[in-house]
Amino acid sequence: MVDRIIAIVNDDVITFSDLNREGAALFRRITQEAPPDQVEMALLRAREEVLSSLIDRLIVEQRAKKLGISVGNPEVDGAISRIIERNKTTAEKFWQQMALMGSNEQDYRELIRSQVLRERLIDYEIRSRVVVNEERIREFYEKNYAQKIKEDSYHVLQMGFVWKENTQAAKDDARRRAEEAHQHALAGQDFRTLARQSSDLPSAKDGGDIGVFKRTEMAPYMKASILGLQAGQISAIQETPAGYQFFKLLSDRGDVGLQASYESVKEQIRQRLYEEALSSHFQKWVKELRDQAYIKKIL
Repeated sequence: MVDRIIAIVNDDVITFSDLNREGAALFRRITQEAPPDQVEMALLRAREEVLSSLIDRLIVEQRAKKLGISVGNPEVDGAISRIIERNKTTAEKFWQQMALMGSNEQDYRELIRSQVLRERLIDYEIRSRVVVNEERIREFYEKNYAQKIKEDSYHVLQMGFVWKENTQAAKDDARRRAEEAHQHALAGQDFRTLARQSSDLPSAKDGGDIGVFKRTEMAPYMKASILGLQAGQISAIQETPAGYQFFKLLSDRGDVGLQASYESVKEQIRQRLYEEALSSHFQKWVKELRDQAYIKKIL
């Protein structure tokens, strides 16, 4: 198909090839998994969502350009190096894995550049507006710490990717999707949002939150994944009877998810509320920019 413009955003354009590149993994998944009579409608909705995301990203980039904010190659290199280090792998293996997930180096570098640029803009435009007062922290504490949780307990988030057919191709596809979501989680994207978008398990609707477990309540594969983690860390991918899974440990004994004194968890609560408020302010800020922009869709 000949490439064409599908949206005009102020003085820039988004093309059909931009849309297909950005949504390739999602479109492929819909084509493979949606019922045949629903594929066309599901793809249409997905294209609208991806296009909306591209428009928001372009608006943010335009704002950064106007403010003289940019992200150079050395900064992108540094961010990717940190991701590779967190994955405990080599650059060669990392890029091989990205290729298996359908992403090339150029596209991934642009994704990271966009994320770093977003953080720069948040620092410049938004961070100073966000304040979490003592009353809000106390309210959160009283709401979430009223029930005492036993000391030997672990609050866990989960993502899972199943295969519907017992074939190697189906298992390979589940593994690919698990690795793609795992990479995004390790890169710092919100775990709950990723779980809602990507996980095949019933817990996806709750952002992957499967609650609090005692050590003795965990399945062997879950215990192997979680017991070596510190609060906030993400496990490696595990093959389980229900498919490929990985976990994020929100808290363990003595940490945020457990009953504790107000002073011992106050700063951790403040940081959580701060990050939530920051994300909310950013979305409102992008909406304001979008309302002021000239946008024409030709999808």
